[in-house]
Amino acid sequence: MIVRNAKKRRWTKNDTQLLTLALPTSIWFAIFAYLPMMGALIAFKEFRPASGFIKSLFTSRWLGIENFSFLFRNPMIWHVIRNTLLYNMAIITLGLVVPVTLAIIISEVWNKRLAKFYQTLMFFPFFISWVVVSALVMGFLSYDLGIFNKILLFFGGEKRLWYREIAMWPPFLIFMSQWKGMGYGMVLYLAAITSLDKTVYEAAIIDGATKWQQIRKITLPMLKNIIILMLILSVGRIFSSDFGLFYQIPRNTPSLYETVTTIDVFVYTLLKEASIGMSSASSLVQSTVCCIMTLVVNQVVTKIDPDSAMI
Repeated sequence: MIVRNAKKRRWTKNDTQLLTLALPTSIWFAIFAYLPMMGALIAFKEFRPASGFIKSLFTSRWLGIENFSFLFRNPMIWHVIRNTLLYNMAIITLGLVVPVTLAIIISEVWNKRLAKFYQTLMFFPFFISWVVVSALVMGFLSYDLGIFNKILLFFGGEKRLWYREIAMWPPFLIFMSQWKGMGYGMVLYLAAITSLDKTVYEAAIIDGATKWQQIRKITLPMLKNIIILMLILSVGRIFSSDFGLFYQIPRNTPSLYETVTTIDVFVYTLLKEASIGMSSASSLVQSTVCCIMTLVVNQVVTKIDPDSAMI
């Protein structure tokens, strides 16, 4: 018989200090992250706002999965899901390749003031609202006063109705997504590159490694963990989309509805034309799939390279 004499751990001063430090964050998450999850009940009810949200939530008639069945009986839903997935696959792929490439290029610029200028220039679009961007796009694509049509007329061409050119909009929206977001992603990767050990590069130069060999053999492998982390987070949002991009830029043009409508735009349309419960059901499905995708991709990464997994 083995007798264990392990002493019971006592509460220490360090435990009190750590708990005190964690308390504000815990309260913030409880109020703004976990408490609002109670609103998911709206997806299962015929929600009718009355005297107060809490009272309305618990007194509204229970519908079960009726809101969900209405969503998936909608003839547009599978088309919308296809749009969302295809757009996001392109945006996620370019959202990894373009910022990493730009970060490597900026890190190789010897003139630091020039590098800062380029970095600021590419980061600036991230702070511009999609409402403002949509007005700028309108200035280029407008039929009567648009810059593109004026250029066509100057060279002897004819004006075009750009907002009815359906084939151009998928690549155009993907381009706009990269234009606005590449600066933010570039800053993340650039920060990781600047923190790399410079002695490794010095040793590679002594061994005669070219700049391309340094990037391929040193920079990219050392960026692997952050690239995989960003990939996991991006794939976790594959069932979501940027509402401002897909709603504001096409300016709600009817001829483009089937081409540019993603799940977020579809949910907003339901909120205007149907009940709040139906829109909430769509958002709940969307959030659930995003959570599952994050866990699945993280599990795959764990099997391949445990050190690169997020959790």
